[in-house]
Amino acid sequence: MRLDWYVPVIRRPSDKVPAKRRSKLVRVARRLLPSSLFSDWSTKERGLLRRATRRLGLSWLASPVRRLSQTVCFLLFLTLFFYVCWPYDAQPAESWSGCIPSEIDPESGVATVTTDRELPLKAGDFVFVTDAGVSATDEGHQLGWFIVRTTTSNALQLQPQEAPDETALETLLLSFGPWTVSESDPLHWPSHYSDNLAGKELVAAEIFLIIDPLVSLSTGIAAGTWVWSLTAAGIILLVCLLIPRGFCGYLCPLGTLIDLFDTVIGKRVTRFRVTGDGWWVHIKYYLLLAVLVAAFCGVLLSGFVAAIPVITRGFLFLLSPLQNGWANGWHQIPPINAGHLISIALFLSVLGLGLLRPRFWCKYVCPSGAVFSLGNLFRISERKVETSCIHCNKCVEICPFDAIKPDFTTRTTDCTLCESCAGVCPTHAIKFVGRWEAQDLKPTNVPPTHETRLGRRGFVSAAVGTASGLAAGLLTAVTTSARGAGVGTDNAVLPVRPPGSVPEQQFLQMCIRCGECFKACPSDVLQPLGFQQGLEGLWTPQVVADWSGCASSCNACGQVCPTGAIRALPLEEKRQTRMGLAIVNESTCLPFAGREACQLCVDECHAAGYHAIEFTQVGTEVDGSGQPIEGTGYLAPIVLDDKCVGCGLCQTRCYAINVQSKQLLTESAIVIEAGEGREDRLLTDSSQSMNSNPLLPILPS
Repeated sequence: MRLDWYVPVIRRPSDKVPAKRRSKLVRVARRLLPSSLFSDWSTKERGLLRRATRRLGLSWLASPVRRLSQTVCFLLFLTLFFYVCWPYDAQPAESWSGCIPSEIDPESGVATVTTDRELPLKAGDFVFVTDAGVSATDEGHQLGWFIVRTTTSNALQLQPQEAPDETALETLLLSFGPWTVSESDPLHWPSHYSDNLAGKELVAAEIFLIIDPLVSLSTGIAAGTWVWSLTAAGIILLVCLLIPRGFCGYLCPLGTLIDLFDTVIGKRVTRFRVTGDGWWVHIKYYLLLAVLVAAFCGVLLSGFVAAIPVITRGFLFLLSPLQNGWANGWHQIPPINAGHLISIALFLSVLGLGLLRPRFWCKYVCPSGAVFSLGNLFRISERKVETSCIHCNKCVEICPFDAIKPDFTTRTTDCTLCESCAGVCPTHAIKFVGRWEAQDLKPTNVPPTHETRLGRRGFVSAAVGTASGLAAGLLTAVTTSARGAGVGTDNAVLPVRPPGSVPEQQFLQMCIRCGECFKACPSDVLQPLGFQQGLEGLWTPQVVADWSGCASSCNACGQVCPTGAIRALPLEEKRQTRMGLAIVNESTCLPFAGREACQLCVDECHAAGYHAIEFTQVGTEVDGSGQPIEGTGYLAPIVLDDKCVGCGLCQTRCYAINVQSKQLLTESAIVIEAGEGREDRLLTDSSQSMNSNPLLPILPS
C-alpha cells in the first residue's frame, strides 16, 4: 500500500537510479494534456506546472494536493460563514394588487389579467391569486395557485396549476376582481428566512464544527447524552487512521489561517522565536486532559479552546460586524460586552503564537489536534525513510508539524501525512506506506537523536504536566459551577434562550459557544451572554428583545447548531415553541398607569400572526349612579399565556417607540421572561412542544 500524492524532486535517471514507473493518473494526464505542462526528467527542465506551483511556494511545489485541499476547505469555510449563514439576502414574498381579469377561458380557466405596471414575473413562475373584491370570509376569496404562461408590459396570462373542477371554474368565471397576485399564499405564515437557508445550504453550515471531534466528544461527556455530531466525528477519526492527523494537515481552516499569518507576519518577526524542545511541546495533551476532566464534572470547556469554535467565534466578533455594518448600516451592529473582547483576545493570541514558532498552536497547543495525535496510535499507514537518505535536513526544514526526528525518522503522533517532506527529498528516500512495512529502511538513531526512553526528568515533566491538567480541569469545573448559573436554586440566572433550546443545565453542557447561531439570526435577537452566569454561561446565546424580536419565518439557529443544544425544529413547530412569556408591567404601561392610550404591543403581536395580546378596559370613571362615564379610561394590553411564544416583538416595539423615540419610559413596559411554565425546554425532539399552546393552530408553511 502506497499513499504517494506529492510531487517528487526531478532526478535524472541513471544506471544506479532507474526511472520510476509513473502512476496511471500521470500517464493518462500526459496523453491528454500538452507536453509543455510536464517536466523533462532527462534534461531536468521544469514544466509549466512545476514553475507555477514553485512561485506559490516550496510547499505548493512539494505537496500541491495538500495545499489545494487546504485552500478549498478554507474557501468553503468562508462561504459557509459569510454567505450560507448570511440571512439578509432573504426577502419576503411580494404581492401585487389591482390586477383586473379581462378574459377567462370558460373551459380551461386560463385568465388574461391586465395590470397598471409591469410585474417582475416571467413565464413558468407560480403565483397565488386572491380576489380582493370578495370578503375574506367568503369561499371565493382564494382562487388558488396559477402558472404564468406569458407576460407583457401590462398583462399576464395565468393558467390554473391544476385543471379546475366545475365548482372552481364557476367561482373563477364569477370573479370580477380586482385580483391580488402573490408569490405565496398570503394567509399562510411567511417562511422566507427558513427557505433561504435551506436553499443555500448545499453543505451543512456547521460541517467543520461537527467534524471537530473534541467538540462532540466533550459535549457528550459533559451532558451525559448522545450527541448527534459524534457520528461525524467518528467518521473523520476513522479516515484519519488511513491519513494520520489528516484533519490538521488537509482540512482545518484555523490551521490554514495560521499558515497565512505565519507567511505574512510570522516569518518577518523572529525576535520571539523559541526552540522546538521546550516544556511546551506537550501542552496540547495536558489541555485536552483538562477539557475532558471538566467535561466529566459537567462543565464544557472545549468551546474555549477547540480549533473550529475558536476560528468561528473569532470571525463572528471581528469580521461579521464589518460585513453587517457595510451591508445594513453601522447602526445595525449590536453593542459589545467584555465577553466579546475576551474572545477576540483569545483568537488573536492563537494567531500570535506563530511569532514563537510557525504553527505553534497546531504543533503544541491545540487540544483538537491532540485527539488526532492520540488517534495516530491506531494508524494503518505512516511515513517511512529508506536507506538512500543522505541526511540533507531538507525534510526537517519544511515539516510544518515538527514530526521529523533528528535522525529523520517520524514522530508518528505528530505526522499529518502532508507529504511535503517527500516532495523536497533529493534522493526520493521518503515513502508513505503501511505501518508494518519494514523493507529497506534506514537505521534509527543515525545520526544520534539524543532522545532516550522516559527518564527521571521526563517522568517528572510528564507527571507535573498530567497533575496540572487534572488540577486545572477540576479547579475550573468547581469554580465555574460554584459561580455559574445556579440552575435549580432560588438565585438562578435564567436568560431567555432560542426556541428549541434544551433544558438550561443541559444547554450549558451542550452549547460550545461557537457563535454560529448568532451569525445565522436575521434580526440579531440572539446575542452572546456576558458574565451574568459567570464563566459557565459566557458566549452562550440569549434573546435580547430590546434589540429585536424573533422572526416567525426563521428557524436558522437550530439548523446550524452543531451539538443539538438548540434543537433543529421544523418551522411549523418552531412557530409554536415557547421561549418565554411576555409580562406587562402595569405600573409603567402607559394605559395601565393612566397616562395615555397605547396599543403598540397589541398591533405588533397581531401583525406577526400570534394574536396573543388582547385589550382590557382600565381606569374607567363612573358617575354618581355608578354608570361608566363615556370617554374615560383606556384600553390596556393583557397577555394570553396559552398563545404567547415569547418572540419578543412586543418588547422590541415598546422599547423602540416609548423608550428610545418618545422617551416616555426608561425601560420597556412589556418584557419577555423565562422560567418554569413559561418555556418549552425539551432534551429531545418531541411533538409535546407542538401541543404546548392548544389554542394556537398548526398552520401550513
